[in-house]
Amino acid sequence: MVNTDDFIKRLEYILDYYSLNASSFADKIGVQRSSLSHLLSGRNKPSLDFILKIMDVFPEVDLYWILNGKGTFPKSEIENEVNRVQPTPTFNNAIVETKIEKQTDLFSEKNSNAKNKTEENLPNLFSNSKLASINKTEVEIDRIVIFYTNGTFKTYSAE
Repeated sequence: MVNTDDFIKRLEYILDYYSLNASSFADKIGVQRSSLSHLLSGRNKPSLDFILKIMDVFPEVDLYWILNGKGTFPKSEIENEVNRVQPTPTFNNAIVETKIEKQTDLFSEKNSNAKNKTEENLPNLFSNSKLASINKTEVEIDRIVIFYTNGTFKTYSAE
């Protein structure tokens, strides 16, 4: 967890380093001035989006330094050299041929029996729910009820 007071001190250090006031810094990283004001006053905590915007506009800012004070600001030249020397990964776009095996028929008797065995085990898993048997020849849907996580539901009736 980020210590907000220490984060504010590091943020003020960045402002001094670049000779920026709070409003010009907010404009530069693309946040509202009031957001930065609330953050500097300690009213709000920094969001991930805010930190990522700082990292994007000011690459000299070390992520670990701004979050918890570990590391250096500006990033040391050794770290910058390591980041520049590492090659960008490339991806092989070669097309790989795969053998497509014959798919099983979803409506075959073999699969139907496997499904029925699975349905026999479901009442044990869901003891308080009713499972309708699908093996009946004349099955009609009476209604569908959809429950939402906020406690509301919708009912659709066959008419």
